[in-house]
Amino acid sequence: MSTSNKDLFEAVVAKAGLKQEVYATTLNAFNEFKKETVRLTLDYHKKIKQTQWPIPFEYKDRGTFEFELKFGSDVLIFFMHTNVFEFSRDHEVMKTSYIKEDKNRSYCGIIHIFNFLADSFKYKRTSDIGYMIGRIFVNRELHYFIEGKREIGLLYNNFPTSRLDTHAIISIVQSSIQYTLNFDLLTPPYDNMKEVTVQEMQTTLDNLQFRTGKRLGFRFQADSAE
Repeated sequence: MSTSNKDLFEAVVAKAGLKQEVYATTLNAFNEFKKETVRLTLDYHKKIKQTQWPIPFEYKDRGTFEFELKFGSDVLIFFMHTNVFEFSRDHEVMKTSYIKEDKNRSYCGIIHIFNFLADSFKYKRTSDIGYMIGRIFVNRELHYFIEGKREIGLLYNNFPTSRLDTHAIISIVQSSIQYTLNFDLLTPPYDNMKEVTVQEMQTTLDNLQFRTGKRLGFRFQADSAE
């Protein structure tokens, strides 16, 4: 084996090993998210007695890389991407001394948090809109950074010092619920709804082609100051 080939193969092993380490760390963190969300649902049912109207607060495991939390009229879906990513050169994180000291720290797994209306799944309204309210970047040292909305993104953006421990995971789940509760469904503009085809009216309610989303027809809050 030539020296150049040996160096090449060692580079392959080093990069692949780094990504496997990041993946394993992210998957372990994702499993902790599952565990703490289950505990949260159990705590809800212990502390909240039966009400006049049934108010769901339910955890559902959707596989290795996905789970959902349904509460009230909303669903949060947590989804872990199976690949490992690096921040772009222009990202603020890349300018920190934490990354400059060790570039391998910039490689991260990603956990996405999506918000949907519970009725979108209940009535199989496949054209309805959901929104990504946050995404969590996790490196091999279990440091994390969140890009997201209000309660989520603004509170968890200190990548060099923030570690994704149990306390942080609980706080992220709670903040995601709080943001969703404050992110209400708005009536779409009249002009977007005034025309309906005969076919749409003849379609059953479950398949009605009216899209529903919390900011459908409006400028979503991600695009405006909050």
